[in-house]
Amino acid sequence: MEDKEIIIKIIDIDVQDIRFPTSLKGDGSDAMHTDVDHSCVYVTIKTDKEYEGYGITCTVGRGNELVLQTCKLLFELIRNQTTKEIYTNFAAVWRKLTSDTQLRWIGPESGIIHLATAAIINALWDLWARIENKPVWKLLRDMTPEQLVSTVDFRYIRNILSEEEAIQMLRENESKKEECEEFLKKCGYPAYAADVGWLRYSYWKTAGLTKKFAKLDFKCFKVTVDQTEKGVKRCRAVRNVAGWQKQLMLDASQAWDVPEVANNVIRFNNFQPFCIEDALSPDDFLGIIYIKLNPEKKKFFTTGKMGANRVTFKGFHRLQAFCFWQLNVARLGGINEALAVYLMAKKLDVPVWGCANGVGLGEMVQHLQMWDFVCLSQTTENRMIEFVNRNHGYFKNPVHIQNACYMPPKHSGFSTKLKDKFIVRWSYPGGTRWKYLFKTGHFKNENEENDSCSLASKRE
Repeated sequence: MEDKEIIIKIIDIDVQDIRFPTSLKGDGSDAMHTDVDHSCVYVTIKTDKEYEGYGITCTVGRGNELVLQTCKLLFELIRNQTTKEIYTNFAAVWRKLTSDTQLRWIGPESGIIHLATAAIINALWDLWARIENKPVWKLLRDMTPEQLVSTVDFRYIRNILSEEEAIQMLRENESKKEECEEFLKKCGYPAYAADVGWLRYSYWKTAGLTKKFAKLDFKCFKVTVDQTEKGVKRCRAVRNVAGWQKQLMLDASQAWDVPEVANNVIRFNNFQPFCIEDALSPDDFLGIIYIKLNPEKKKFFTTGKMGANRVTFKGFHRLQAFCFWQLNVARLGGINEALAVYLMAKKLDVPVWGCANGVGLGEMVQHLQMWDFVCLSQTTENRMIEFVNRNHGYFKNPVHIQNACYMPPKHSGFSTKLKDKFIVRWSYPGGTRWKYLFKTGHFKNENEENDSCSLASKRE
C-alpha cells in the first residue's frame, strides 16, 4: 500500500444471508449433516471511493442469520479506518477482531465469532487485491517475505514457528518463484472430485457422476461414508466405474466414535482407500492419540476442514497422526490465519489440501493453494484442491477447471463477488426463488414461524 497516494476510508458494510436449497437433492449431505442447504454470509465492505471488498463465510443453512448479525458487530471495530491503517498493521487488526474484550467470550477464536471474522477478513483481502488490481494469489506472491509475515498473528504458535523462521523459509524459496508461477499458469493446480458420493446419493447416481468426472480426467474421488451398507455401495460404484488405478478418499464427517474406527476401517479396506477424512471429532485429541498408537493406521487419516484455528493445527502436529491437513479458509479466521497454518505446515513438512465443499470455498482456497505452490511448498506432490461442481455460476469470476486442474484466476480480488441477480434470487428469506419455494411448499419459512412464536409469546 506504500506506493498508493490515495487515502481510502472504510465507511459501511452490507451483509446478506444467502442460501441455496441443496437439501432437495441431497447435495453435500454427509453422515453428520444430512440435510445441507449450502449457504453463506456475504459481506460487502464499502469505502468512500469506488472500491468495495467482498467476503464470504459458509454455513449449511440454519444459523446463517446468527453469523450475519455477528458480522455487523465486528465491523464496528474497523469502521472509519483507512486501508493504509489496516494493511500496514494487518496482524494487529486481525487480533483486534478476534480479541474484543466482550465478543471474544462467544468464541474464543472459534464458532460463530470466528466464522464472522473470516467474512470480514476475507472481504478486506478482496478489497486490497482490487485496489492493487491483482488476484489475491498474485498479491501474496508479490509481497516481500517481511510484508507477508507481518499480516500473521503468531500469538500461541511461536513455540512451533517464529516470525524470523517464517521470513527465512520464504526467502529461501525466492529463486524458484518465477519458475513455479510459469508452471502454474501453464498446468494449473490438481483437483479431486468430491461431488460423486454424498450420503443421500444412490449407487446409480454415484456411478453416473464417477463416469462423468473420470471422462474429465479426474484421478481422485471422494465418497461420504457412514455405518450403513449404502456407504459400501457408493464405494463399490466408484471402483466399478473408475477402476483401481484411481485414488479413493473416504469422508466419515466426524461421525465415528473411537471404538468404532477399527471396525469401520476393516469394512472399507477392500476398496483400497488411500485416506479417511475426519474419522473422529477434530477436538478429540485422546482419540487421535489412539490413531497414533496404531502405526499401520497413522498415515491413513486426515483432518482439518473443521479445524477452528491455528492452535488446533498446532495440536495436530504435536500428535503426528495425519497424512495431510485440510484447510477451510471460511472456518479459520480468514486469510491471515490460513497463512499461519501454511507456514507451520511448511516447517513441519505436512502437505496442505484445500477444502472446497461450500459456497465460494473453491473460489477462495484456490488462491491460497496457488500461493503456497509458488512461494512456500513449491510442489503439488500429495496436494490437491477439492472440487464440487455446483454454485460456481453464481460468482462473477468462478473457478476455471481444465484437465482436472484449477487454473489460476486472472481477475483482481479473491473471486468472491456474487452476481447481483443471484443475490436477488437467493437472499433468505426474501429472495424471489425462496418466496417461490415457500409458496409451493418445498420449504417452510423458518423466520416467519419464529416471528409467529414471538408474537404468540407476547400475547400470552
